[in-house]
Amino acid sequence: MSNENLIDRKHYVLVHGACHGAWCWYKVKPRLESAGHLVTVLDLAACGTNLKKIEDVNTISEYSEPLLQLLATIPPNEKVILVGHSFGGLSIALAMEQFPEKVAVGVFLTAFAPDTEHDASYVMEKQNESAPADARLDNEYFKSGSKTAMSFGPKFLSNKLYQRSSTEDLELAKILSRPGSIFMEDLIQQKNIFSKQGYGSVPHAFIVCEDDLAIPLKFQHWMIQNAGINDVFEIKGADHMAMLCKPQELCDSLNQISIKYA
Repeated sequence: MSNENLIDRKHYVLVHGACHGAWCWYKVKPRLESAGHLVTVLDLAACGTNLKKIEDVNTISEYSEPLLQLLATIPPNEKVILVGHSFGGLSIALAMEQFPEKVAVGVFLTAFAPDTEHDASYVMEKQNESAPADARLDNEYFKSGSKTAMSFGPKFLSNKLYQRSSTEDLELAKILSRPGSIFMEDLIQQKNIFSKQGYGSVPHAFIVCEDDLAIPLKFQHWMIQNAGINDVFEIKGADHMAMLCKPQELCDSLNQISIKYA
């Protein structure tokens, strides 16, 4: 690798959404690495190959612990480009709050983006209010410890998350997805955990997915306005799983963001 490429080398940390795992980045990771970047993908607690079970994870902090542990190891003179997908937006927000000096930019990929004015649960509650009654389809919800947990059903996966993705990627999700949670009970108790000095001090960018049926376009734009995010990129024809149905377009957007911030 030339000295010029070394100067341009970025460190991307890619964070998956609820019930998913590091596996969902399998198309994006090699593309970014082939461009000379360092890419870290990880399984949050009780996700992917992480050995914990959802019954043993009751708070957003416990769930995000693998990410927080990773950020703690980043040297003081280095910064990462933190990318959160879907519910992963809450996890990267927590990391930005605790380690603002280690994050060059937080990228919300059709992800829940909290603000610094309201309680931590605010955006999730607004999404629940705006969702139609049949939005959950065949998802299963059950009590697990102090929280409500869920499993994605095959109809929800195919009709809401993967409707523009390949049959093979949909099948992968049916095999590898695990029960998860959005930890609403914990978020409601936490109140406002995102401060202007921490989370609010880190640059934000948002990648809009035009054909997302899980977090609809209108709600994505509402979150962008609510959180005051100015750097907005759009991937046309992308369902909720942009990293699978539009991986090159996603990499192109990430590259544009990294040029500005990293």
